[in-house]
Amino acid sequence: MPPESSHRVITLEEIDATSLVEILGSYGVELVTVASGAPIPGSYWGEPEAGLIENRLYLRPDTPIQSALHEACHYICMTPDRRVGLHTDAGGGYDEEDGVCYLQIVLAGLLPGVGRERMWADMDDWGYTFRLGSARAWFEGDADDAQAWLVEQGLLDASGQPRFRLRGEYEEIGARGGAS
Repeated sequence: MPPESSHRVITLEEIDATSLVEILGSYGVELVTVASGAPIPGSYWGEPEAGLIENRLYLRPDTPIQSALHEACHYICMTPDRRVGLHTDAGGGYDEEDGVCYLQIVLAGLLPGVGRERMWADMDDWGYTFRLGSARAWFEGDADDAQAWLVEQGLLDASGQPRFRLRGEYEEIGARGGAS
């Protein structure tokens, strides 16, 4: 469970969700908003944290954006066989988890009113632990392996920009002879 802190993380109700819907929709992630105070289906950590069931990301107005992006990035980064029947626990190994954290920061940079700086602060507040002491220090100084993993999986291009495809789509496109 996330720790208590004086820093107030940015929530769904504080942003224009249009960009979030568009960005995550390009990955096939469907945002489902539940009413304030209602249970969040598929929430691994419990309310107000985001829930994930198959390709549906469940949010409440008080759901932290870092939680929404983190769970969506789990969906993006997992293997196709794990996406089938996904319910609540995304699982995955260390390389994938690092990729998820890195990608959520990259995608936060595309969200008006959020950005990387806010994501780093919100991740630190939630209690992510990184060897260098903060999400920013990790991202800027110790995450080369996470970025390389995302490039290898076809999720980022060589310059570190999102390719807006799911893990596993890279091989399928290449196998059909299309652009990779």
